[in-house]
This record gives sequence, structure tokens and C-alpha cells, in this order.
Amino acid sequence: MNYIYSFIIGYLLGSFPTAYLLLKRSHGLDITQNGSGNVGAMNSFEVTSSKKIGMIVLIVDALKGWLSAFITYTFFGETFLVAIVGIAAAVFSHCYTPWLKFKGGRGLATAAGGALFISIPVIIVWALNWVAVYLFSKSIHLGNFMATLFTAVSAFTYPQLMIMFSFKIPSSVIEYGISVTIIMIIILSKHIIPMRDYIKSLNNKKEQ
Repeated sequence: MNYIYSFIIGYLLGSFPTAYLLLKRSHGLDITQNGSGNVGAMNSFEVTSSKKIGMIVLIVDALKGWLSAFITYTFFGETFLVAIVGIAAAVFSHCYTPWLKFKGGRGLATAAGGALFISIPVIIVWALNWVAVYLFSKSIHLGNFMATLFTAVSAFTYPQLMIMFSFKIPSSVIEYGISVTIIMIIILSKHIIPMRDYIKSLNNKKEQ
């Protein structure tokens, strides 16, 4: 039952459509119909040209992941897996919120918030890979995609190292690898369209 409670709490917290509500109130805009349509910090900034709006969305979305981990870990069994269920549910419902016909953000901030409570090496590995890919490609979306993919691979390739510097310890390296990978797959699912558009743009450049 603890895992069910964990999922429900994470799902409800993650589903809160931060960017949608904030932009509706502050600018009278439907973010799902503006810019990329992504309900997240980057699109909020691009649509409003406001760093303040972008930062508020980023912080609140990250807080959804952190709270999902903190509440589930504290009240429903102090185990790595209970917290991970809460984080995964939060990331999923952030990406596919039921309040916006299952539109949502890309899950990066929410996942990062959860990782701050559980395993900060996830953030470090992701960030290092993102910087490397971005410096090579100058593409934010390619950086997001590849960093997320490399993080999932790293959770299986170097689990002992990542666990060593984690705040909460899983019962096994397999549990750690599978848990991180599931969250990364949810995030990757929201990057399919941006990656498709990126590949199309490369092909168009070649044809010119």
C-alpha cells in the first residue's frame, strides 16, 4: 500500500500545471498554444521574455519533484524505492498532466528536484553530459536528449560510484539502475518531437 500512496502523492504533486497557471494569471496566455506549447520553464521564458517567470516555473516544478520524494520517504517508509515511485509519478504527471488534456512539460526540472533529495550524482552526470553535447552541437534539445540517455546508461555502467555519493541508498545496484532509467525514459518520451524537428533541420541544411 505504501507504494500506491507514494504514486498517488507524486502524481498529484507533479500534475500541478505551474507554467499554465502562472502565464494565464500574469499574461493571460495559454502556454499550450504559444511558443513550443511545452508547459515548462524554457517555453515560459521564451513566450514572456521574462527571466523572473522562467525562474519561478523552474523552481516550482523542481519543488514538485523534491516534495514528492520528501513526503513519500518520510511518511510511507524510509526506502529508496518508495521515494523513487513518488518521483517517477511526479515526473510522469508533469509531462502528461490530466488537467491539460495530458499535455505538459518535459520533466527535467521535476526529476532534478527529486534527485536533489535522493541522488545528486544523477544531476551531475546529466549536467556534464549536457554541457559536452551542447558545446559540440549548440542544440539545447540534442543536449537534453543525449544527457538524459547517457544518464540512464551511467546508472547501469557506474552504479556503485553514483550510489556512493547518493543521499538515499537503494537495496541493490539493479534497483538503482532500473529506477533511474524509468525516469529517464519518461523524460525521453517528451523529447521525441524536438529531436525529430532537430533532425529535419539538419537535413534541410544539407539540402541547401
